[in-house]
Amino acid sequence: MSTIADNILFFDAQLKNTPCRLVAVSKTHPVELIQEAYDAGHRLFGENKVQELVDKREKLPHDIAWHLIGHLQTNKVKYIASFVDTIQSVDSLKLLVEINKRAEALNRTIPINCFLQISIADEATKYGMSYEDAVALLESEEYRNMKYARITGVMGIATNTDNQDKLREEFRYLRACFQQLKETYFFANDEFQEISMGMTSDWQLAIEEGSTMIRVGSGIFGSRNYSK
Repeated sequence: MSTIADNILFFDAQLKNTPCRLVAVSKTHPVELIQEAYDAGHRLFGENKVQELVDKREKLPHDIAWHLIGHLQTNKVKYIASFVDTIQSVDSLKLLVEINKRAEALNRTIPINCFLQISIADEATKYGMSYEDAVALLESEEYRNMKYARITGVMGIATNTDNQDKLREEFRYLRACFQQLKETYFFANDEFQEISMGMTSDWQLAIEEGSTMIRVGSGIFGSRNYSK
């Protein structure tokens, strides 16, 4: 049976000659397992829930780059604004305004990185904005005046399916959204560079279709215990 360290080394080897980075998704897993991945050299972790992220952050080394990848309510931004590296799940202008407000109140020297979560799946249970909503956000006066939240990429969650053609179609759509936004709004901005797509079951396809960041949980930590 492979260990967490073995799994980290496997993904490091797979991604070595690609522009893609690994987010180790540690949701529902105890800090002891996250520490194992940390001891293997990994520093980029993702959590879905704010309270779980806050609790784990207190118990682990503070040079970890934490990504919030789950749906985020505006009233919970304040709990992570002081330390979170990236919020991948920005799905409304209202949320982005709150992120900027909280970061400004803290006078963060480094803005909070934010990904626009684009809806790419056919499943109504998955969050995300339309491409048109993303455009409206970027053209808003509120966004243009922000200094403490910076948009550095896009994120999408594909349909839960074994149909590789459908997955490719969704990944290609997200990449096309990224490219159009890059050309229209970020053509002179090197910070807008991330396409976060691909998880344990489909990360290879995602990389083939241009992912720069895969989010892998069970492929590193094993099956989750959702009873916790």
